[in-house]
Amino acid sequence: MPNPSGLRFASPAMRILENEHRYLSFLMGEWHAIVLSFEQDEQLSLEECRRKVKELRRLILDFKVPLDKHTQKEEAHFFPLLGTYIGFEQGPLVGIQQEHAEIDGYLGHFLHHTEGDIELMSQQKIASAVRDAGEAFEVLTVHFVKEEAVIFPMAESQLSEPDAGRLYSRMNTLITQ
Repeated sequence: MPNPSGLRFASPAMRILENEHRYLSFLMGEWHAIVLSFEQDEQLSLEECRRKVKELRRLILDFKVPLDKHTQKEEAHFFPLLGTYIGFEQGPLVGIQQEHAEIDGYLGHFLHHTEGDIELMSQQKIASAVRDAGEAFEVLTVHFVKEEAVIFPMAESQLSEPDAGRLYSRMNTLITQ
């Protein structure tokens, strides 16, 4: 029977993470539209570039709050538990955790380079910073797919019922506050 929520996973803890991915993807779509406008319209005026990058910065700052909470949940509770089943030294958890650092790096680089008075930024510096936001979007998109295609199913099949229940109680927190 199809799930009316549209969520794919049966495990309550995996459903929390999957639902968070949906919310984060929605937020990403809002700021990625601005990134695409830079890629698709090379005739933007400097004034328009500055206006758009200010909005992009605001949206990414807002996005980072739930993203950081989601990432912290995974790294504090989910990955350590799953690692006791599948190992920590190699395999999918290593790559997923490296992607967390890569995402943080791209977003941090964008925020660093758009700090201060944007009115003083050149069009080239704005375009360079926006490319970092675009890279973050790409890595995040692939990252969510990998987690949902590999990591979450692995957790559902590997975790014992008591561990899955404990994980759920630890993961059942909001990322929006």
